[in-house]
Amino acid sequence: MMRRSPFLPLICIAGFVFLYAPIVSLVVFSFNESKLVTVWGGFSTKWYGALFRDPQILGAAWVSLQVAAIAATVAVILGTLAAYVLMRFGRFRSRALLTGMVTAPLVMPEVITGLSLLLLFVAMEQIFGWPAGRGMTTIIIAHTTFAMAYVAVVVQSRLTGMDQSVEEAAMDLGARPVRVFFDITLPIISPALVAGWLLAFTLSLDDLVVASFVTGPGASTLPMVIFSKVRMGVSPDINALATIIIAIVGLGVGLAMWVMVRGRNRDKAVQRTE
Repeated sequence: MMRRSPFLPLICIAGFVFLYAPIVSLVVFSFNESKLVTVWGGFSTKWYGALFRDPQILGAAWVSLQVAAIAATVAVILGTLAAYVLMRFGRFRSRALLTGMVTAPLVMPEVITGLSLLLLFVAMEQIFGWPAGRGMTTIIIAHTTFAMAYVAVVVQSRLTGMDQSVEEAAMDLGARPVRVFFDITLPIISPALVAGWLLAFTLSLDDLVVASFVTGPGASTLPMVIFSKVRMGVSPDINALATIIIAIVGLGVGLAMWVMVRGRNRDKAVQRTE
């Protein structure tokens, strides 16, 4: 039997340390007493209190959460419809065009996406009078535009591995396509929908470049506020904010994994009964 080289585990450990050591350091220094983020002055939670007393941070966080939740929900709806059309409607005219339009935001530089959307919103305001100025509405539209591409890819991969005989059996029993979609297809692909929503939510919450192009006065997102503060120097309350975001993202990832495992176990149970 071939012995495993100890070099491989060492490389794996070094890789994890390289990835997660900065995050662990950030979390540790969020409980620092000192105002200097690189000098340990004792354990304290005062920067969390200072964070929750900062109206600028709280306002930006509320705007980002609203934008991310709405954009992720709309992106899941549109991305799911696009993926379903591409996977279930076979070959049709303009299929290649639709595929290119769905996947283009995945490879398009954010600067180009933000600039093109800004020019679009300016032209629409001049012609139609909507949207009136730039703010939350334009940010939501912009984030939905690129987030739905990621959702479509996730849902497409789930539909590819789905057994279509279940849908065909339901239609043979007289179910209409709409009912088949809501009663059969939707529950099966629900783990992909949850994963797509969380991915879209994270992308929207994290976006800085596109939001900087399409926003206006009074609609600053959390990344924009953090970036403006970091340019003046990193303060300990930013570490506290980052720690809270890490905890929220970790909880979301754990929830998504639980839903996906539950869906996979359900599929295995259905296959055993067959």
